[in-house]
Amino acid sequence: MNPLLTTKQETFRAGTDKLEFFRERLLKMNNGALMFCTRGEANITIDLRKYHIVPNTHITLLPSSIISLTSASKDFLVDFFAYSETMFKTACFRLEPPFIHFIKENACYTHTEDEPVRAITGLITASNAIYRDSENLYREAIAQNLLQIFFLDTYDKVQRYFTEEQINGSNRKEELFKKFINLVHTYCATQRDVVFYADQLCISTRYLSAITKQVAENSAKEIIDENLILELKMALQSTGMSLKEIADKYRFPDQSFFGRYFKKHTGMSPKEYRAKKN
Repeated sequence: MNPLLTTKQETFRAGTDKLEFFRERLLKMNNGALMFCTRGEANITIDLRKYHIVPNTHITLLPSSIISLTSASKDFLVDFFAYSETMFKTACFRLEPPFIHFIKENACYTHTEDEPVRAITGLITASNAIYRDSENLYREAIAQNLLQIFFLDTYDKVQRYFTEEQINGSNRKEELFKKFINLVHTYCATQRDVVFYADQLCISTRYLSAITKQVAENSAKEIIDENLILELKMALQSTGMSLKEIADKYRFPDQSFFGRYFKKHTGMSPKEYRAKKN
């Protein structure tokens, strides 16, 4: 069972977990979560960005984030505070969109000083206490306030310690890269040609690939393929669609071509992948 899952009846959760549910599994979050690594280490992918997690690393998952645990030491452990999308929107409704985007682009941060470690561990400890206090009449309101405290405090630190360019991503290459990623998220199911994305950005394919190499150390084509494979894996994991239906939805010429494409990028056939995950 997903330890971070919230429901209409349970709008927040708190506890400790090894995140084994996410190992080699791609999951798109409907809700969000704050996590803090207390021991061990792990490699996690969030929205195609790879992060190495060690003690004192805090992780911020926003609703719609896509997470996968690539590897973890046997003693890896996190404390977590998971919250519903509604709770997130309420906590952040006064905050500027560039800040939310900044958090999404920088989902993990390892603290080297004691003060922020005490602050975040105190917040998660408080969320654990109110989660266990099921008879508290103001339980949900308190959790909501704790979440708002976290985001307001983070907003303060970002404003103080990062430049406007870093927050807003005003560097032209970074801005083009972000626009490219957004386009890929929107169109990769049906558009796999680098030319399409370069045209949308009004730049050459060569310049687009130079940007992606510089910012993400991958070619534009590799990023498109990686996003599509992620989409295909989620379709195989979480839907009852047949292989033919998936091939049709993602506009492969036929099921055979879909199978070859998937195996080329994952080392296994779609059928083998689905059987393994089920």
